Amino acid sequence: MSATQTLDLIRSYYAAFNRGDAVGMLALLADDVVHEPSQGAPRKGKALFGEFLAHMNRCYAEQVLDPQLMASADGARASAEFMLDGRYLETDEGLPAARGQTYHLRVGAFFEMADGRITRVSNHYNLADWIAQVQAG
Repeated sequence: MSATQTLDLIRSYYAAFNRGDAVGMLALLADDVVHEPSQGAPRKGKALFGEFLAHMNRCYAEQVLDPQLMASADGARASAEFMLDGRYLETDEGLPAARGQTYHLRVGAFFEMADGRITRVSNHYNLADWIAQVQAG
């Protein structure tokens, strides 16, 4: 994959995210994708990633704003930094109670690609900042 193809793939991933289109996101992933969340254990495979997306779509309504993307020259790796606007819809286990609070959070993400698909998604954000925002909510 070229760097341009990789950037197009990541743009498609975030466009599907912003539409709330889990099926569209999963179509861009390798079958053995590894998802490394900011907190918690990594997940391996599309099925587990799909379960994660269903959970997230139930508990949160989020939009990626102005993603800034970079890709390695060979297209094998990419990164993104963006602001995430969200609304906390349903209480997530171990987190503060949801009451429709809004939040605005900086997120960094790292990707690996192979054979035209995303093989790793690693997301990073400041959980303490998110908690403070929803508690103030």
